[in-house]
Amino acid sequence: MRPASGKTIAEKILSEKSGSDARAGDIVIATVDLAFLQDSTGPLAIRQLEESSLRSIANPQRTILFLDHASPSPAQELSNDHIFLRQFARKNGCQLFDIGEGICHQLVIESYANPGDVIVGADSHTVTAGGVGAFATGMGSTDIAIAIALGKTWFRVPESLKVVITGRFRNGVYAKDLILHLIGMIGAEGATYKSLEFGGEAIANMTMSQRLTIANMAVEAGAKVGLFPSDEVTKQYLEARGRGEKYRPLQADPDANYEQVIEIDAVRIEPTVSRPHSVDNTAPARELKGIKINQVFIGTCTNGRLEDLGVAAGILGGRRCHPNTRLIIAPASKEVLTKAIEAGYIQTFIEAGAVILPPGCGPCVGMHQGILANGEACLSTANRNFKGRMGNPESYIYLASPATAAATAIAGEITDPREFM
Repeated sequence: MRPASGKTIAEKILSEKSGSDARAGDIVIATVDLAFLQDSTGPLAIRQLEESSLRSIANPQRTILFLDHASPSPAQELSNDHIFLRQFARKNGCQLFDIGEGICHQLVIESYANPGDVIVGADSHTVTAGGVGAFATGMGSTDIAIAIALGKTWFRVPESLKVVITGRFRNGVYAKDLILHLIGMIGAEGATYKSLEFGGEAIANMTMSQRLTIANMAVEAGAKVGLFPSDEVTKQYLEARGRGEKYRPLQADPDANYEQVIEIDAVRIEPTVSRPHSVDNTAPARELKGIKINQVFIGTCTNGRLEDLGVAAGILGGRRCHPNTRLIIAPASKEVLTKAIEAGYIQTFIEAGAVILPPGCGPCVGMHQGILANGEACLSTANRNFKGRMGNPESYIYLASPATAAATAIAGEITDPREFM
């Protein structure tokens, strides 16, 4: 007989969406609230759908296609894929976000994701929407094709790890430092197919942008989802986005069963960097002083939001990039770009010597716009730094916060941002 203990956030959402008493380890079939594709993985998913016997779409208005990974397209093959996706969207009445609109994960957050939703995407960083309390996860193209056709999919209900963050960040420390610190602690496979559920004083005081940064990188520890409780911060965010009616409080029960509880004191965290070629290869930024950086990239689904650009602009204001270091900025969406222009951030970046890219993934996936030369090193606000991630296996990628990135662009070497605060 099942224990009568309470449920984690993951168990609650999958119980509701499957109409069952879902517990960790169970296999459930859950209704999908939103399914999406992007231009890198989308063509395969659509071809799988068209080759199957399931050619209909269960919910066209909640099936979304994004052209963001090669935006604008740098090659004829990718341009042809874009045409293919546009035609599919028109034919089936799906939503389409064309080039320049922004990164899929940011746009899902801006316009669609709500607490308690089940969201699946053909991209591993679909987990970003966990920041608003959605069970959001990436799946393979074939799985997404089936979810689009049926409006449901199967899950093994994940065991959960509870991450409790107490205290407050010190000056110069941000959400990116926290998640890099955590992954450095538990390893890149430390939460494989688990639900990372975040709570504690520091989490309660975090902005939505900070929560999204952490949820986005849950998958870098192997997690199936990274979940935040839906609280007053969530409510205010949804109200500001014009969908306040979608708010619902959602949190784990006090007696929920966790596989492990990890406690971190926020005051002990300092600006952190992931070194090549693994995200869990972390060290304090101050210990890496002297490592020359050829290119700094600020953007991506991890740290391309307005708050991130504001942090970087605050450091870069009145300063110039090092003559041997290129600085590339890519806002996460058109809305972020527009607001960054209004706030004066873009002017600050240009005066500092930066190159501004259109909203999209930019150099992150190594398809265009900022591919590194042999032997070059980049410090990026992205989420991955394995060999070849940015298009050249003979280059080196470091990961850090927008603050550390801005300080590094000025100094030309990895630099603790507190030196400029």
